[in-house]
Amino acid sequence: MPNKEPISSSGTILSGMRPTGQLHLGNYFGALQNWVDLQDSYKCIYTIVDIHALTTIETPEDIANIRPNIYEMALDWLAAGIDPNLSTIFIQSHIPEVMTLNTLLSMVTPLGWLMRVPTFKEKVRQMEHTEESVNYGLVGYPILQTADIILYKADTVPVGQDQLPHLELAREIVRRFNSRFGETFPEPQAKLTKVPLIVGLDGQQKMSKSLDNHIDLASTEEVTTKRILTAFTDPQRTTRDTPGRPNVCNVYSLHNIFTNESDLTTINQECTSANRGCVDCKRQLAQNLNSYLGPMRERRNDLSKRPDDIKDILSEGAKTARQLAQATIEEVYDKMGLS
Repeated sequence: MPNKEPISSSGTILSGMRPTGQLHLGNYFGALQNWVDLQDSYKCIYTIVDIHALTTIETPEDIANIRPNIYEMALDWLAAGIDPNLSTIFIQSHIPEVMTLNTLLSMVTPLGWLMRVPTFKEKVRQMEHTEESVNYGLVGYPILQTADIILYKADTVPVGQDQLPHLELAREIVRRFNSRFGETFPEPQAKLTKVPLIVGLDGQQKMSKSLDNHIDLASTEEVTTKRILTAFTDPQRTTRDTPGRPNVCNVYSLHNIFTNESDLTTINQECTSANRGCVDCKRQLAQNLNSYLGPMRERRNDLSKRPDDIKDILSEGAKTARQLAQATIEEVYDKMGLS
């Protein structure tokens, strides 16, 4: 059972992820690694946002996957270094107050604000729907996202540059609520994070499960190696004797993360002089990546043998989060004249 100790904090961080199953390298370098680092200087609240996952549910299989995906995500978080003694981690739906606040915030949020969110139209396109046929939950996604943040009076949200419009909408909702009912919530500020672009194995697009161009953090060494061997390299290097161009090779870009400086120089020289083939380059990358992920995978394997501990951690996190949530809802009811 986690034993929470007060920590010196420069603010309260709130962030979350939709439970999509095991996390991949893109998830780790895009968010999770940064979350681990933030624990040392912030009061961190991390939530598995299962209600958000419902906004794009379309099949019975999607529904059936939510619960096991929550467990897989919790394992990855803990294995990566999210510490329940430093951070509050819990499942979104275990805090019913978030739905209460979602409803109340919807009373002050114009529909036009929601319709102009860039990712709304993109999601509609991806789901092959029209704006008229998507569910209300998808339209109102930013309101629930705002409720996630301000329910715990979080003042800081770690985001990449591309996510700033989403946070600005949350700030607009907060400003409107505060102006109508009195100062209640802090306007959440962005903590800009440098997010490296992890291109998928196809060498074309961002790493993503939906594109099947990813490498799961929890994969075995054998699976990791097999997947890396399928990775696209320099498209102009059609034969072993053709000099390569490391600057356009996605495998080399991954070497920049997982390979030491000396070996990286050697790889560059041997590739550009055609003294090293792409298969050799991939095998070395697989070896380095497996070495990098080894300790994380060992921790995950150990945690997976203690499922009751995972449940306890999430349960204790929910208790802590709910105390904060209940106090906020009491204040909101009072400000809004509700009883």
